[in-house]
Amino acid sequence: MIDEIQKDAKIRMGKSVEALVLELAKLRTGRAHPSLLDHVMVSYYGSDVPLSQVANINVEDARTLSINPWEQNMVAPVEKAIMNSNLGLNPNTAGNIIRVPLPPLTEERRKDMIKIVRQEAENARIAVRNIRRDANHHLKDLVKEKMASEDDERRGEEQVQKLTDQHIKDIDVLLEKKEADLMEV
Repeated sequence: MIDEIQKDAKIRMGKSVEALVLELAKLRTGRAHPSLLDHVMVSYYGSDVPLSQVANINVEDARTLSINPWEQNMVAPVEKAIMNSNLGLNPNTAGNIIRVPLPPLTEERRKDMIKIVRQEAENARIAVRNIRRDANHHLKDLVKEKMASEDDERRGEEQVQKLTDQHIKDIDVLLEKKEADLMEV
């Protein structure tokens, strides 16, 4: 029973770290990356779908993404969706291909991005700590129901704390890497 609680906590903490990785991928550095457009939704025959489901997204060079919609009539909606995405991008259309040049980041914008990155990392840490609290609560419930001894509870809490420390360390490493990425000119 204690092993199940620890296993569940480990899986949930891992998912929190994965969610942070996905959030950080959305924040752009100076380089072009297809994941930058992951959350852009395009109106496709009356329903909103992710851009990646209506077009190929490729990196043309370090500062340019090229988007090739699968259907000719999707060029205008894709272009409109990118412009309305609040990413500060201005797509250029040449026939079927949409090129999205990424403007260089200003110092002020970099600092704003770092604040956002730190906030995302803190949210991930909070999620991991909440999972620790839930796991410890379940361990206490086992003791109350006489399904585990207090020694088992203490050992279980130590294991959960080790998991928490490891996942928070992973979050800090991701944060440092992304900050370095953002400050790189």
